[in-house]
Amino acid sequence: MNEHPFRPHSSHWGTFHARHTADGLEIRPFEGDPDPSPILANIPAALTHPARLTQPLIRRGWLERGPGPDKMRGHEDFVAVPWDEALDIAAAEMKRLGAGPGLPAEVPGRHVFGGSYGWSSAGRFHHAQSQVHRFLNIAFGGYVASVDTYSSAAGSVILSMTWGHPISMMMEQPFWTEIAEDTELLIAFGGIPVRNLAVSPGGNSQHVARPSLKAAAARGCKFVSVSPLADDMDELPGLTRIAPRPGTDVALMLGLAHTLATEGLADRAYLDRYTTGYDRFLAYLTGESDGTAKTPDWASAITGVPAGEIRALARQAAGSRTHVSVAYALQRARNGEQPVWAAMALAAMLGQSAEPGGGFSYGLASIGNVGKRKLAVPLPTLPQGENRSGDFIPVARIAELLQNPGKCYTYKGETREYADIRLVYWAGGNPFHHHQHLGNMREAFACPDTVIVHDSVGTASARHADIVFPVTVTPERADIGASANDPFLIPMPQLAASLAGPRHDYDVFSALSERLGCADGFTEGRNAGEWQEWMYERTRAALAERQLPAPDFAAFMDGGILELPVSDAPTRLSRFHADPEANPLDTPSGKMELFCDAVEAAGLPGHPAWLPPEEWLGADLAAEHPFQLVANQPRGKLHSQLDFGAASMATKRGGREVARMNPDDAQRLGIGDGDVIRIWNGRGGLLAVAAPADGVREGIVQLSTGGWYAPVELPEVGLTCVNGNPNAVSSDIGASLLSQGCAGQLSLVSVTRWEGEVPSVVPQEAILPRP
Repeated sequence: MNEHPFRPHSSHWGTFHARHTADGLEIRPFEGDPDPSPILANIPAALTHPARLTQPLIRRGWLERGPGPDKMRGHEDFVAVPWDEALDIAAAEMKRLGAGPGLPAEVPGRHVFGGSYGWSSAGRFHHAQSQVHRFLNIAFGGYVASVDTYSSAAGSVILSMTWGHPISMMMEQPFWTEIAEDTELLIAFGGIPVRNLAVSPGGNSQHVARPSLKAAAARGCKFVSVSPLADDMDELPGLTRIAPRPGTDVALMLGLAHTLATEGLADRAYLDRYTTGYDRFLAYLTGESDGTAKTPDWASAITGVPAGEIRALARQAAGSRTHVSVAYALQRARNGEQPVWAAMALAAMLGQSAEPGGGFSYGLASIGNVGKRKLAVPLPTLPQGENRSGDFIPVARIAELLQNPGKCYTYKGETREYADIRLVYWAGGNPFHHHQHLGNMREAFACPDTVIVHDSVGTASARHADIVFPVTVTPERADIGASANDPFLIPMPQLAASLAGPRHDYDVFSALSERLGCADGFTEGRNAGEWQEWMYERTRAALAERQLPAPDFAAFMDGGILELPVSDAPTRLSRFHADPEANPLDTPSGKMELFCDAVEAAGLPGHPAWLPPEEWLGADLAAEHPFQLVANQPRGKLHSQLDFGAASMATKRGGREVARMNPDDAQRLGIGDGDVIRIWNGRGGLLAVAAPADGVREGIVQLSTGGWYAPVELPEVGLTCVNGNPNAVSSDIGASLLSQGCAGQLSLVSVTRWEGEVPSVVPQEAILPRP
């Protein structure tokens, strides 16, 4: 094979240059990235790993018995079917369910779930979720969608009711510049795990977190990392670590707030002008409303953090230009709304949100492009059409949706009803990674008539499908890379010829649309390249209007990375602080709400509060399952993507995921480094490799998500994920009745050393057995 020159390309975790050689794909990080992500090393394996799918597959039982609920889904073998035949079969099933011309006038698509949550491509056109949504809107007139994310739902919902739209407000405030230049004290609840900041939806060409933190430290900024895991923040000069019991951050925040309130350190002028409800929150802090003062001593009994440290930190925060950061991790738990709301209230009491380097952020420690300036030009975007269904679920309620048609549930104070889903169409994601309590998820996937999945590899989600269409990976197609707040537009020329067999998602949907009689509506007469040129035009025109370089599409795709202008317009928060009456927040009062009537009406306390979760180290259940499992994000990959890549495999031992625990706990249980351990509770079990580590708080087992789910019936212990996926034991109950968000970060478990012969891992290529 002839070698090609290096060409630009993009991923969710970084921009890079690549060329395809006789030895495979060679990757070089983008020269403008100050801190490139090591998980770029996963990309070369995407092309030819044995896990790749190369032909359409249909589950044998579905072929023989026809569509319908089926508990054999996920247990039977598959039949390889030629492309045309597979497309004909899928189209016939969709016609049976109402797709095609003559759509119903009312409530179309309410029996089709197309949430299709996933991160399959950084390209703006070949983004699989956008493709499947467009297709379902054209073919069925709509579908049952999903809202919010597994990463941030509880926090996003509470902030949307008490502060304003969190994503848009966080994505335009230049926090990283302010931290580097102005912050004197950064209190990071959940730490600032730079591994998480490698990633941002659509791409991240400039990883600025680590350089910004180092610049702040060189200037004398102090840091406080509040996390039971030491590596949730890099070692820095001026860093203090506080390790509370997991899930108790709210109590710590309330103890800090109590000190500010009772020692006269709260900024009443700021609170009076920019917030509402402080007096009711204050009554809770002092115990006037419930008889329990939220003193540092009270907080210490819950968190395990000495009361003197809590008082000292409150005083230090009041005397410094202080930024309060909350990672997404804190709210991926029961009552996850509370730590985010409490942090907002704490920052408001400090009264520094109008000052550079002060205030509050949500997600700064979780998404790479949060805290950068927004762009001044629009990005290329594929129109998805109108979803006339109007129906949706909170994203983490998919199992409940499939299992409980007609059941009522609440979301943001509204009572809603689950639809009766007959078809699940998933493209570009892996719900058997993102979701929790995967044993129950298997049962939920038995409920629909038909499950159709697009994937490039044989994941557990493909294993639980009826029809599997093999699709291309990013290096096998041309696209445009771009992301909100990222100042570059990336031409993504095709880097390598596609394997024989897989097709682009767009081509699959085009072929299905033709069979359903709606091809004109879906393709609008354009092929993939023509769509990309059409999408690019609005960005090109905006650049030309600003008299900036604006090459035509062909020149852009053949040329280099294109720099985009960032906005210097005042942000929403700065406009609000300049004149809150003229620039109110998007809340009922127009201010930050420290007491919210709508939250109280939805059944939660109307102010931030300590609500003990069912599964924390202080719960009754801890007597039965005495360890807190912390299922955080992996450092070697994005979610479960490219789990077989070099960076991901380097984090495993013998192909199995690694669980870290406190050395004293390990010694007490007779567990040594490298031992295989069983982690279990009433929801299931898993096997992992033990790694005692000094930076893990006592009573904790840390096991990152992302290992491919491989359930095996083992003698005496039952269904066990032998590869080490923590969602085999995590809970899929919602964070609360308000947000219904994911609560999978924290679970109570038991741990024991595995005795006897150790079951083998299931390699990625064997998750979905091939014909």
